[in-house]
Amino acid sequence: MVAARPKRVLMVAYHFPPLAGGSGILRTLGFARHLPDCGWQPLVLSPGASAYAQRGDTQLAQAATQATVRRTLALDAARHFAIGGRYPRCLALPDRWSSWWLSAVPAGLRMIRAYRPDAIWSTYPIATAHLIALTLQKLSGLPWIADQRDPMLDDSDPQAPYPPEPRLHRMHAWIEQRIAARSAAIVCTTPGAIAAHQRRLAQVARERFHLIENGYDEDGYAHDGGHERTGRRGRFLLLHSGVIYPSERDPQALFEALARLRRDGVLHARNFQLVLRATGHDAWLAGLLVKYAILDLVRLEPLQPHGAALQEMQAADGLLLLQAANCNGQIPAKLYEYLRCRRPILALTDAAGDSAAKLRHCGIDTIGQLASSGDCARALLRFLELARQGQAPLASPAAIALQSRQARSNALAALLDQVSHRSPT
Repeated sequence: MVAARPKRVLMVAYHFPPLAGGSGILRTLGFARHLPDCGWQPLVLSPGASAYAQRGDTQLAQAATQATVRRTLALDAARHFAIGGRYPRCLALPDRWSSWWLSAVPAGLRMIRAYRPDAIWSTYPIATAHLIALTLQKLSGLPWIADQRDPMLDDSDPQAPYPPEPRLHRMHAWIEQRIAARSAAIVCTTPGAIAAHQRRLAQVARERFHLIENGYDEDGYAHDGGHERTGRRGRFLLLHSGVIYPSERDPQALFEALARLRRDGVLHARNFQLVLRATGHDAWLAGLLVKYAILDLVRLEPLQPHGAALQEMQAADGLLLLQAANCNGQIPAKLYEYLRCRRPILALTDAAGDSAAKLRHCGIDTIGQLASSGDCARALLRFLELARQGQAPLASPAAIALQSRQARSNALAALLDQVSHRSPT
């Protein structure tokens, strides 16, 4: 009896090893690792290493053993075409790696002929990945799943649309309309993102939208979860691990709260330390630490390998999440790793946002308003008291298991099964 041909999916992704840094790598890599256990063989189409300004080798072995990977030439307009630090803006539409389309489409067609995939999947950002998948879908007729990890557009505030540059905004709007017209399914990572897409794309049937959140991979976590640190009476180590965006995660209200608590004698360098790891904006934050005179309370630390970052999170007394109200429809990918670490979490975010809702759903209520220095101080003091007494709420093992990348891959495999059984466009 002839064995059944394995189901295959062509995955178009900019965020893939050897790129270093960014949660998008972990999402694509997690799918590539776990989809084979769900009956789907991944075929990954990604840029060559020259596309990435930051590269690392720590995750290459994981990628190589789980998927067939093809890399094609992609040039970064800001690095490869710049003269005196300037480059033509037309070379950065819809993003700085638009040149990737030229090499990826022929390579993708060769992969389709050679491996006969059953579906195409692409992930944003970067928008060029969607353009590649759109072209391949038109040429092949294969069903296409568009993974909208971040919103391409945000017009909720007419005074501050995203993207702010008009030409780029029009380009993103055109791509989103092409997704609406050609894709078999649109995947979002939060309920708020689905709601925003449904408002903009009213012509798309509601059943074409699917929620597949970010998650965590089990690799790299200590089994004990660092519980022995709970309630430690020495200096409390609060850690924020990951990028701090000036608009979306502005920590100035928190810094003002720290300065006031320091002046009041509640916090000092002997009983409290906030570590900001791999912020991506150290120069800006360093200036703020001087402005608020809290250099002794806050320490900036550089990017480190993902495994080391996980170990640091599990060793911390508490984990800090920052998310402003202008990102209420988003959940930082770091939140899922925080949950798995089973360390106390202080979330400074908007109570009406998806991040706060996710934490409450997992039984965590140590939440304060990032926009208010007074509420930051209140939430921080309550959090410190609970954590030092070993009474800070943690997610249950059952709730944590539901957030794994294996569970997310199961959901993607089910969606792939669904769309691949439909007639091609």
